[in-house]
Amino acid sequence: MNWRSGSRGVVLTAYHPSGDGGDGLGPGRRRSGQYTMNHDHCRRSPDGASFDRSGSQDSLDELSMDDYWKELENIHETRGNNHEERVVVKEPDEGELEEEWLKEAGLSNLFAEGSGDSLESVVFLSTLTRTQRAAVEKRVETVTQTMRKKNKQHHIPDVRDIFRLQNDSKGKVCDGSEPSAGTSENRSAVQGGGRRSPQAGPKFSVGAGEQKSPLEDVPSSDTDINLEISFAEQAANLKDLSGGKICRGGAGDTLLPNYRVPKDKTGTTRIGDLAPQDMKKVYSLALIELTALYDILGTEFKQQKAAKIKTKDSGLFGVPLSVLLEQDQKKVPGTRIPLIFQKLIAQIEEATLETEGLLRIPGAATRIKSLCQELEAKFYDGTFNWENVKQHDAASLLKLFIRELPQPLLTVEYLKAFQDVQNLPTRKQQLQALNLLVLLLPEANRDTLKVLLEFLQRVIDHRDKNKMTLKNVAMVMAPNLFTFHAFPSKTIEQREFVMAAGTATVMRFMIQYQSLLWTIPKFIVNQVRKQNTESQKKEKKDKAMKKLLKKMAYDREKHEKQEKAPSDADVPQGVIRVQAPHLSKVSMAIQLTEDLKAGDVVARFLSQKSGNVQTLKKEEVFLYEIGGNIGERCLDDDTYMKDLYQLNPNAEWVIKSKQS
Repeated sequence: MNWRSGSRGVVLTAYHPSGDGGDGLGPGRRRSGQYTMNHDHCRRSPDGASFDRSGSQDSLDELSMDDYWKELENIHETRGNNHEERVVVKEPDEGELEEEWLKEAGLSNLFAEGSGDSLESVVFLSTLTRTQRAAVEKRVETVTQTMRKKNKQHHIPDVRDIFRLQNDSKGKVCDGSEPSAGTSENRSAVQGGGRRSPQAGPKFSVGAGEQKSPLEDVPSSDTDINLEISFAEQAANLKDLSGGKICRGGAGDTLLPNYRVPKDKTGTTRIGDLAPQDMKKVYSLALIELTALYDILGTEFKQQKAAKIKTKDSGLFGVPLSVLLEQDQKKVPGTRIPLIFQKLIAQIEEATLETEGLLRIPGAATRIKSLCQELEAKFYDGTFNWENVKQHDAASLLKLFIRELPQPLLTVEYLKAFQDVQNLPTRKQQLQALNLLVLLLPEANRDTLKVLLEFLQRVIDHRDKNKMTLKNVAMVMAPNLFTFHAFPSKTIEQREFVMAAGTATVMRFMIQYQSLLWTIPKFIVNQVRKQNTESQKKEKKDKAMKKLLKKMAYDREKHEKQEKAPSDADVPQGVIRVQAPHLSKVSMAIQLTEDLKAGDVVARFLSQKSGNVQTLKKEEVFLYEIGGNIGERCLDDDTYMKDLYQLNPNAEWVIKSKQS
């Protein structure tokens, strides 16, 4: 067993020093100079040094750690002697990393030759918080200095000048979704963790004035996750209040807090609820926010880049997710999760989730290899006999599928950032970083990860029978998600043993808080709303656009007068008109009340006895907020309609099925 550390961080990879490792000692025991699993409180490195792990970051029990080491052994036995590096990670040149970061953040025109200051970037920059602006300024400055050294003639505007111009034009600082991080109101909100004072509510333009977002009156708590204020701003305030240093708090506890998101009257936004054009904005903001958070906390954030990738263009194992889905969609249109991945999970669950040692006990390596080859040949033509696949075989094949992806499920770009989450000072900050990282994953990776985490939770739900607790499952699965053999080796150090517990802790977080991780923070949604509002304002100033809009409005008004039904009279104040094309040919005017929720609106349409209403179930249709300061947003049933209407009075309201 050797330990390999990447050029940007430690990556654990298991392999035997010679042959197939058949020394007759059995899994978990190796000859002199290598580690032994059965020590009580220490483990031996390949050079013979003994390391005491009793004081590691997470004092996880020895049995759980043994699960980790044994899983590494099983990975090798399945992999055999195949150590081909299919991915080569490129070391970026000076300034290259920052330039790529600006591109990913949608700000490439800040340094692209001849691009100037585009409308889109000006609008985008105007919505950033103090800490987000600082993160952008830092990267622009690095790129500027690098290009000057290389004698490049690119025009690179000083991003600070852009911010100053925006501030001067508005007569005040435009800080995105919340007031300056140094204000007393904001400090109070950060200290509370879950509740803010009424004066400190997130603000953004909606039409003629600024609208505060209402909050449910809930007591503050250390376990409340504040999604109203930028995570980086919260960290900056804590740093200010503690004299410039954030002390580690709770990161060594094995018990995970029962974190919760206080109810928001304007509704919780989850991944998949927003239209693609708004999700693109979410991605850019999440990248900047994560970078700002890491900057504040003094943790280096660097994206990896795969310079060379060897992939298969067909098959099941070792095939990129995008290629797999393209194959699968020919069989089942609309597929978002690889069919083989779905089938393996189904095969495990069909037997029973109460099997003791599920996921921990491996199938025989020779049988796994044979099944893998047979699946490659017969899966798509439907001739594979699944009766030959035992439950532990299916679990081993599932883990093999994850490991054999040409790029890790957490991606080459962000694998190091996922690993580094363990280094952040507090549990809450670790969770916030994970939330942002999930938002940054490509859609196919994110969807597949979600299905995996949901499955792992179902396994844990049967822990009384299968003896697989959260710790056990995390220890078994961490090597499969976090070991990646593309990075170059470095000298073995004690920190690599701590890394084992650290990645398992990140795995625990991802399983325990998976529902929260798929939530889009409200401060980011607010920034998206503000971007949309500011873009609309600037577009209206364009005379040509105004002329076109006027003509379109005239044509639309003329058409509506011809087609308007008697029931579609002008909507009075405090009333919304809801369309439901699949439920009713006629729209419904609904009076807004303090207690009216989105779920109530849907229920009213479903209670009608006309059309095809009876063929649809409540869980199949949702109310959507469309237009105004948002592209399109699926509402959760607990959204208070009056509060949301005040937030976005120009929206249209449509009931329809959610695309899956």
